[in-house]
Amino acid sequence: MVIRWRFVAMTVLLLTAAGAGAQQVFRLDDSTSPRNQIEARIEDSPLVARQGPTMQVRFGRIEYRLATAAHMGRRARIFYVVPPLINGLRAPVGMQVHWRDGRLFADGSARPGERRPVWNGVVREAWMNDSLDMSLELDARQLRVLPGADLGFEAYFEIEVLP
Repeated sequence: MVIRWRFVAMTVLLLTAAGAGAQQVFRLDDSTSPRNQIEARIEDSPLVARQGPTMQVRFGRIEYRLATAAHMGRRARIFYVVPPLINGLRAPVGMQVHWRDGRLFADGSARPGERRPVWNGVVREAWMNDSLDMSLELDARQLRVLPGADLGFEAYFEIEVLP
C-alpha cells in the first residue's frame, strides 16, 4: 500500500509540474463576425476557375471579429483552424485554404485538420478585427458533393495563452 501512495503522489507532482508551464488553448468567439461561415456553390459559379482537376475558388475579403477581452494583457498566439471533416470532401489533400492581406493576421494556408499561426504578441484590445482575402484550391478528384449541395466549412480561431 505504501508503494501505491508514493506512486500516486509522484504522478500528481509530475502532472502538476508539467501543467504549470503548459499553454492554455481556447476557441475564440467570432460570432459577431459579419460572415464567419465560408461557402461556395461549386456548380456554375463565376467564383470558380478550373485548371484540369484543380479548381480555384475566390471568396474575396472575409471580415473576422474575435472576442479577446478575457485574454487582455496576456502573451498569446492566435491560430486559424480548418476543421478536419468537410462535407463532400474525400480526403484533406483535396482542399487547401489560403488567406492573405490581413492588417493584423499573417498570410497563410492550411488543409482540413490543420491549425496555422496568424498572430503573436500581447493582447491589447477586447476585440481583434481583421479582414482576410480568402480563397481555396480544390482537387475535383477528391470531391463527392451531391447535386445542388454546397461545399462549406466553418473555420475558427484558437488562442494559446502563453505562460
